[in-house]
Parts: sequence; structure tokens; C-alpha cells
Amino acid sequence: MKQVNILGIPFTNMDHVTLVQQLQQHIEQREKSFVVTANPEIVMRAHDDSYYMDCLQAASYITADGIGIVKASKLLKDPLPERVTGYDIMMEFLQIAEQKKYRVFLLGAHEDILQRAVRNINAHYPHIEVVGSRNGYFEWDDHTVAEDIHQAQPDIVFVALGVPKQERWIAENYNKFNQGVFICVGGSIDVVSGDVKRAPMRWQNMNLEWLYRLMKQPSRWRRMHALPRFTYKVLRQKAGKQP
Repeated sequence: MKQVNILGIPFTNMDHVTLVQQLQQHIEQREKSFVVTANPEIVMRAHDDSYYMDCLQAASYITADGIGIVKASKLLKDPLPERVTGYDIMMEFLQIAEQKKYRVFLLGAHEDILQRAVRNINAHYPHIEVVGSRNGYFEWDDHTVAEDIHQAQPDIVFVALGVPKQERWIAENYNKFNQGVFICVGGSIDVVSGDVKRAPMRWQNMNLEWLYRLMKQPSRWRRMHALPRFTYKVLRQKAGKQP
């Protein structure tokens, strides 16, 4: 599997369609896999936190969830084909799960938001079996979360605990499972519930989804601080210097 190294993060060099096919193959063969969808903020957090870096490097696949990652790969002359976002993977797999009758588990979000998401999935995808759900408000050493997932035997686990909690949780609990595709999906459950609207397609096509989200949630501006540092570090990597 070809990878693209961006500041120590091994991004999977696959387009959306190929990745989904690969993950579906893992499900059919009763294997497990761990998917991280990383943007520049995640890369910079890992650059500053060696433990978090280890968690990311434990992933089976790391996709470019952000146009900044794709542009960085092109700058480094090792281009990734496209953005592959957590939300897009989730929606694709809900459609596949509807056809294949896959078993799904949701982990994350507030309880009321989570239950609205479950109801929406049941309404729009009646052949999906949602075998369990847990909200994202639990003690870190609460072993019942992993136990619930293990007992439910899902084919797909959508983990929406936010960064860095979702990546850490999967990495620390991954050895407890023998099967299942574990996908970090950030705030996607909020969108599926209907509580948050995704950017209109024209914004997505212009690679301005980040700006739309910033306009809707001004508190996200603090997260934008990672972008100048990310650009600087990528330029150093391109120049052959220590990032």
C-alpha cells in the first residue's frame, strides 16, 4: 500500500472509491481496520505530541481530511489523489450497509444528538441494523464501552469523540477486537442527527468547507492557528530540513 509522508504522518495514497472498496473487503473477510481522517490541525497536534503520533501511526489507513493536506502532498511532489473526509466515508458506508445489511455501532456526541442520529439512520436506511450506541461522555477507564461494542459484534464502528480523543480511544482499545472497521468521523454524528448542517456543495467544490464552518462556528478560529505552522513545517520538509 503506497503512502505519502507528511511531517511524519503516513497518509494512505488512495482515492475515496478505492478506500471504501478496501474497507468493505475487510468487513467481508471479518477483519478489523482503523481509519483516521487527518487535517493539518491533527498533523500539527501529532507533531507536538509523540504519544498522539504513535496513536495515528497505529492506524490501518490515514486519509486526507482537508484540502491543506492534498496541497501539501502536491508541494512535496508526492500527490494524494483527493480529499477523503470522515463524513463522506460515513455516508458512503451507510448506503453500503443498507444494501449489505451490515451491523453498525455509533460512539460519540451528546445522548440526545446521538439518539436523533440513530432515529434518522433507522428512518433513511431501514435495512441497517444499528446494534448499539454510546454517547461520548464517559470516563476514560470505563471498560464497558469496549465491552458493549465487543458484545454487539458490529461490522462498522463510527467513532465521533473529537480530536484527539477518538484516535486515542481506538488505538488504546483496538487489541480488544477481532473484527470491525473503526472510523474516526469527528462531528459527523451531529450532521446525521440534523443538528449541524454541512457546507453547501458549491463551498465543498471550491474547497472552502473550512471557511463555511468557521463562519457558522466562530469559536473554531483558534484551531486555524495550526495552518501557518503546518505550511512552514511542510516547506521545511520540502527543503530537506528537519520539520
